[in-house]
This record gives sequence, structure tokens and C-alpha cells, in this order.
Amino acid sequence: MPEKEHKKIVVLTGAGISAESGLATFRGADGLWEGYDIADVASIQGWQRDPKKVLDFYNLRREQAAEAEPNLAHRALADLEKYFDVQIITQNVDDLHERGGSSNVMHLHGELNKACSSSDKKIVVNIGSKPIELGDLAKDGSQLRPYVVWFGEMVPMIEPASHKVAEADILIVIGTSLAVYPAAGLVNNASHNIPKYLIDPTIPEIMDREVWIFLKENAGTGTPKLVKKLIKQYN
Repeated sequence: MPEKEHKKIVVLTGAGISAESGLATFRGADGLWEGYDIADVASIQGWQRDPKKVLDFYNLRREQAAEAEPNLAHRALADLEKYFDVQIITQNVDDLHERGGSSNVMHLHGELNKACSSSDKKIVVNIGSKPIELGDLAKDGSQLRPYVVWFGEMVPMIEPASHKVAEADILIVIGTSLAVYPAAGLVNNASHNIPKYLIDPTIPEIMDREVWIFLKENAGTGTPKLVKKLIKQYN
């Protein structure tokens, strides 16, 4: 195995990288997500109104995620670790990066295969692909809930993620519109003079074309191309 390059690569990924493994993107044009209204299933208010509906929705998503397989983009990013110090920061709640072989994955919005106490999100249990039902309790006696960040909740990993981006020698953004804050603001923490790449079929209007290098492709085709280019360029 070649000796690792010491350059730090930070990769920020969104729904577009999971979509090619068959998982629905976060929000559709009609404001529905797998037929559910986002306000009903992805907000703290929705949980308070109808916890069973929220649990049913995430049980379905957990089952779908368990059946999905990592795609070429996930595997290409794992290959990058042979040559660089790679940190994945993902907005996705699936574990496709880990199953694709990446070692350092930070989940901004939580993880589907975990549950937590509805009273204390620090009480976390691994549940794999199992459903959470009403009456399933955490060790503090509270109802278990999905270990995800909903609208109306703080994003506890945003600060450590910001530090990681600030340390990057190369920044790669894959499959995200950079429209949802605070995650979208992470790119502003990167040094001005480092290479910045965006892989997505749609280039956001907000992106400075003098600063960013665009690969207007899906994650599954664009990511392996960029990984190959970086390995050749720096090794």
C-alpha cells in the first residue's frame, strides 16, 4: 500500500450521494418525503403531535437504508483514504459511507441506525435496522426516538464540523444543494486559497465560479473521476 499523503481532504456530502443507492432525496418539489409532509415527520413539533407517525416514517426509512448498498461514489471516497487524510462530513443519516469503507465519518443530522431518549439525546443505543415502537423505552424511562436532528433542534456536530473544514487542504462537496443551514454555511469556514470541488448535476447559483471547480455530474460518475485525478496529482 502506498504511503499516505498528509494532505487533509474534507468531503461534505448530501442526499445526492445516497440517491444513487436508491434512497429518496430529502425534499421533493411538492414538499413531500416518501408521501409524508416534512413538517409532520421531521420536526420536533411533529413528534409532539403524533409520535407514532414519526416512528412509522423512520422505521420505513431505516428499513430502506438497511437494504441499500454503497455505490461507486462511496467506494471511491474510501479509496481516497489510502493516499490522504480524509474526513467525511455528511448530512445523510444512513450508514452507506461506513459500509462503503470510509473510516472517519461525521454525521451532522444524526444516524438512522441509532435511537435515543426523548428526554436526553446523550442516551443513545444502537438498533441497527430494527423498528422503534411506542412503549420502547430508554434507560431513563423515556420513550425512544430516532437519533436524528429535526427542524427546530440544535445541530450539535456543526461546531466540530466547522473546525474540520477550517483545517482542510482540499474541500469536496458532493450531492448537496447547500440550501439547508447551518450545514450550508460550513463551506465558508474553508481557507480561501485551497482547491474546492463541487460534484452535482445542478450547480447552485450561489457558488463562486472563480473559487470552485465544478463537475456537473452525478455522484456515482463524478466522484470516481475526481478521486482518480487527485491521487494522480498528489502522489
